[in-house]
Amino acid sequence: MSVALAYYNGRFLPADEISIPVWDAGFVQGVTVAEQLRTFGGRLFRLSHHLQRLRHSLEIVGIDLGESFTDLAPAAEELAAHNHRWLAPDDDLVLSLFVTPGAYATAAEEEGASPTVGMHTRPLPFHLWSGKYTDGQRLMVTDVRQIPAACWPAELKCRSRMHYYLADHQAQQFDPGSRALLLDLQGRVMETSTANVVLYRQAEGLVAPRVEHILPGVSMGVLTELAGTLAIPFVHRDLSVADVADADEVMLCSTSPCLLPVVSFNRRPVTAGRPGPIFQKSLAAWSELVALDIAAQARRFSRRPAA
Repeated sequence: MSVALAYYNGRFLPADEISIPVWDAGFVQGVTVAEQLRTFGGRLFRLSHHLQRLRHSLEIVGIDLGESFTDLAPAAEELAAHNHRWLAPDDDLVLSLFVTPGAYATAAEEEGASPTVGMHTRPLPFHLWSGKYTDGQRLMVTDVRQIPAACWPAELKCRSRMHYYLADHQAQQFDPGSRALLLDLQGRVMETSTANVVLYRQAEGLVAPRVEHILPGVSMGVLTELAGTLAIPFVHRDLSVADVADADEVMLCSTSPCLLPVVSFNRRPVTAGRPGPIFQKSLAAWSELVALDIAAQARRFSRRPAA
């Protein structure tokens, strides 16, 4: 087919035809397990890592895809390869993969429904972060806290993220252009919406919150590997607001931008208000890993014509 495709419940269809019924549990209750991947050179990055995390999330929620789970990897690769053909060779895609329990009993007539499984892509929206490799990201602590583990475990990757939305909304009101840094109920640093937080302290190296308290980011795993090649220590421990304020550098790890520098925290400059040397060194190593200049690609395609 000469159009962009999506994947829905075992079949490919034109991307503009994919939809979720209003009686699906993913819509009614927000019960959606999800992963988001990006491509480099048209090939999905760390697909097996994302699927391993997806499998664990499905186990937590109690959704069983059975043998069809093994179909996800080849379907994702086929979908990405097909849709990348409509981009410039050195442009890239983001792929969203989601699973819901299917029909929600009180909202649908059918009973015993099977899970809903979907995948769709779009060109990476580089314009959202291309300037931040040089200008940096601003962070603010807000009143909104991370969901306690008593509600659902931190390692569950899901789309029930009202707290993310509210926290970022409040951060924007306090400091336009900023994102929220979420704390837990004990005041420990957790994460931002869609990104893991990593500090650099000259006396310790790279420092991140304890793995058991946060969503284990695939991108943070990549940074951990790169730190090893760069001979930079990487440790996990409880982090406080004071730790962030006193850090030599602060960085954000997430799938699409990979790595971004933080230049302001609670309206005070970090690293003199500009990206630091450890960020620069880490981003260069990441670019070498994926065989392209990550920041240069983002700048080039941030001016991509609208579809």
